[in-house]
Amino acid sequence: MTISLVTPGVFAFVIVPILIFLARVCDMSLDTIRVIFMSKGIKYLPAIIGFFEVIIWLVAIGQVMNNLTNAVCYIAYGAGFATGTIVGMAIEEKLSLGLTSVRIITKEDPAELIQFLRSHNYGVTSIDGEGGTGKVTMVFTIIRRQDLQHVVGLIKDFNPNAFYSIEEVKSVAEGVFPEQNSRGLIHWLYAMGSGPKGK
Repeated sequence: MTISLVTPGVFAFVIVPILIFLARVCDMSLDTIRVIFMSKGIKYLPAIIGFFEVIIWLVAIGQVMNNLTNAVCYIAYGAGFATGTIVGMAIEEKLSLGLTSVRIITKEDPAELIQFLRSHNYGVTSIDGEGGTGKVTMVFTIIRRQDLQHVVGLIKDFNPNAFYSIEEVKSVAEGVFPEQNSRGLIHWLYAMGSGPKGK
């Protein structure tokens, strides 16, 4: 005589909500990544992601509809939505897609920093200006997001007291960027349309 280890109550109030939660985490992660890829100008890949995303969503919503009297399923659905959004953003942050504008304003001579950036094939523009406390030099560069930590580290090394701001850039027509050494996922995504169109 075989005794089932999963009673109907455990299945309805534990297993089904867990499955709904996991399905929502997956589909919302895909949704967040798909929207971000679209905003970066990546072609075709958002459509592929959307295909799998909607299938997973249909599975999740189908289980909710089959358990309308089970409040735990509603909680699992909402929790999966919230968690999936966070997971999707974390994945996008790790991928570091797109372009970023870095603006540096310093009272010190930035010549050494500019030379170092240019020696690493970063495009740099500098302008003399007038700040609230006197003459300053403004340095502009547009870089790939995956290079941001490296550039910020250089700023802190060469001009630790410099003011700098970072802004997202949707696209550029021309520019100077370091060669892409990666031949993995990042390189493939740039080939799909997210990379700079300059030289």
